Amino acid sequence: MIKGVKPLAKKDHRRGTSTTERDPKTLRRLAQNREAARKSRLRKKAYIQQLESSRIRLAQLEQELHTTRAHQGVFFPNGGILAGQSVVGKGVPIGGIDSLSSEAAMFDVEYGRWQEEHYRLMYELRAALQQHLPEGELQMYVESCLAHHDEMLGIKEGAIKGDVFHLISGVWRSPAERCFLWLGGFRPSEVIKMLLSHVDPLTEQQIVAVYGLQQSALETEETLSQGMEALYQSLSDTILSDALSCPSNVAIYMGQMAAAMNKLSTLKGFVRQAENLRQQTLHRLHQILTARQMARSLLAMSDYFHRLRTLSSLWVTRPRAPQEQQGHS
Repeated sequence: MIKGVKPLAKKDHRRGTSTTERDPKTLRRLAQNREAARKSRLRKKAYIQQLESSRIRLAQLEQELHTTRAHQGVFFPNGGILAGQSVVGKGVPIGGIDSLSSEAAMFDVEYGRWQEEHYRLMYELRAALQQHLPEGELQMYVESCLAHHDEMLGIKEGAIKGDVFHLISGVWRSPAERCFLWLGGFRPSEVIKMLLSHVDPLTEQQIVAVYGLQQSALETEETLSQGMEALYQSLSDTILSDALSCPSNVAIYMGQMAAAMNKLSTLKGFVRQAENLRQQTLHRLHQILTARQMARSLLAMSDYFHRLRTLSSLWVTRPRAPQEQQGHS
């Protein structure tokens, strides 16, 4: 430790209230929360073990698939292939473009589990807010919800490494949610705008801080969006190269494709920056707002996406006119 610098004291959200001074109802509620947390940890441990078994099985299936396709070769635009003369003329593509990768499948499973836990946390947070608990106790619920959002960052990191296209495509979200998807998630500036009507009243200092955070998020979003546009343009230029139109030289063809793949790898960096921005925005809001205001914000954000999912379900199950049904048949 640096000499003369004292460590920061841990913030006491309970405002100095000792355990012995609390009423039996509060102590009972805290004991129930601890027991629920313990059971949640046990369920999570069992679930992780199940995921690990599934991951091993998926890896085995993927290896078998790759082994089979290794005998089929690489497809070229002129109908020829690089290897596997037994399938010449059949036009067999490599890589299983239409299939779901094992990383994408694992992400979908983990996202489903995360969503179930999210519903439970939102239910508890709403109940705590309706009970008008003191700020210190409400703070514990808020921090649990934020920790759960942080967990999603880790889940997405696995998808970014394994199958970033699956993440940014949004196929793991409902159709209506995909309309508002930005680099695999929500736009922080839009969420802040949406939450402003749910955190009133704000002090003058809070107003300045929230609007400053919104402007900063907006500028970062714009920078990342411009970077993505430049990446797409550069990738398009590489794919449109004459060297790929008629690959008489396999070495040149594969060299151009390798250059395109290197450009695609930078996509992961953009998605990671977007995820970090989302996480930092939520934690910065937590620092600016009171526990009660932050609880309302988290509930408002959850309700917003829940309504989009409901809208998607209603749209899919809507009554259709005979002409529309014939058009889809």
